[in-house]
Amino acid sequence: MSDRESAEALFYEANRLMGADDLGGAEAALREALRLDPDFAEACANLGMLLDRRGAADEAEACHRRSIALDPGYARTHMNLGVNLAQRKRFAEAERAYGEALRLEPDSPAAWSNLGVLYACMKREAEAEQCYRTATLIDAGYAKAKFNLAYLLLRQGRYEEGWECLEARDWYAVLEDRLPCPRWRGEDIAGRSLLVAFEAGHGDMIQFCRYVPMLKAKGAARVALICHPPLKSLFATLDGIDEIIGFDEPLPAVHHDFWTAPLSLPYHCATRLDTIPAALPYLHADPQRIARWQPLLPAGALRVGLVWKGSRGFENDADRSLPSLDVLAPLGEVPGVGFVSLQKGAGEDEAARPPRQLPLVDLGSKLADFADTAAVIAALDLVISVDTAVAHLAGALAKPCWLLLPDYKADWRWLADRSDSPWYPGVMRLFRQARAGDWSPTVAQLRESLAALAAGSAPH
Repeated sequence: MSDRESAEALFYEANRLMGADDLGGAEAALREALRLDPDFAEACANLGMLLDRRGAADEAEACHRRSIALDPGYARTHMNLGVNLAQRKRFAEAERAYGEALRLEPDSPAAWSNLGVLYACMKREAEAEQCYRTATLIDAGYAKAKFNLAYLLLRQGRYEEGWECLEARDWYAVLEDRLPCPRWRGEDIAGRSLLVAFEAGHGDMIQFCRYVPMLKAKGAARVALICHPPLKSLFATLDGIDEIIGFDEPLPAVHHDFWTAPLSLPYHCATRLDTIPAALPYLHADPQRIARWQPLLPAGALRVGLVWKGSRGFENDADRSLPSLDVLAPLGEVPGVGFVSLQKGAGEDEAARPPRQLPLVDLGSKLADFADTAAVIAALDLVISVDTAVAHLAGALAKPCWLLLPDYKADWRWLADRSDSPWYPGVMRLFRQARAGDWSPTVAQLRESLAALAAGSAPH
């Protein structure tokens, strides 16, 4: 067998391994194929995709470019290069790569959709929308373009079409296979039993559990909710809920007529900007837990909870999270304020060694679940948080929350160019980053606002 034939055999084996989700084995097979035949363009292209998946962006880029040099007529490799460059914010280069992909394959819905994502990241939203709509004209069944369009429309407050497009998402497919009842498509639920499944993160569940009372108002006889285990105790305070199941528990034997995903509820309830169910609070802290945490809080000061990092697994975490607690150090210059860390997970260790000018009480490491976090928040005067679940929790509890939002890819739910949120009216104030990567002006604005608040507050 020649080196080329051996390399091709390894290439096909790598494809099989990728299909079996053995990415390490696939990478090894592709590297051996390229050792035998360094000019094997397809192997180089697939190795680039694998390297992108495990975060080796520089090496992946080199593979994409090598594959293109060997076979410049393959549109998919230009598109993969574009994705690689866009994720690293090399926007002009990414635009050229997508442009070349579309020159080679002008009817590619994937290339049009990816170009739309790039334009959305660059805040060229009219062009982004046109790209998404072009993709769906080419292939009405191309769900990714419709899903991407949903984020754009929802960010602009165009909820009617936005919620409909959001139904194109498929991330709950695995859960759907486990549920023994049909999905709710908006049928009359009077006298029926409904199971609200979990999807996405803790913050999504906290934001959209507000729809449970609306389901009861529509006549649902019974509403059960599947959620992340740390939310169970908190969600027991939700009006209208009949049963709460952790997703780590077996499904109950009780029959349900329908199931629904939480992020589908705004669509089925025809939510518009002026009809968001925003009666606050809709979640509550347990008085006994409040009494347990109260003695640990700062006395004689304005009590402010801090959260500076979200989950590392979130796609935009590098932009939404602060680099470190040090970024908030200027807040410590404000007299009459006692700070409390609510930070869990990433960044939790920083609370044990805070900046010298920002002394704080580290409670985050002691919180067992979101009901504990709710109890601490209930005893605070204010929460200052990046865009993560604690901000939604503060809003749901009707506790004032100052939310730090990144300039790059701020989440759709906070809309655009607003300093308030119709999802949490009267309690949520948005502090938007003016320039990507630079939090200093935003923190200076926070410090000024905090000083004004502290000056007008009575001590505890």
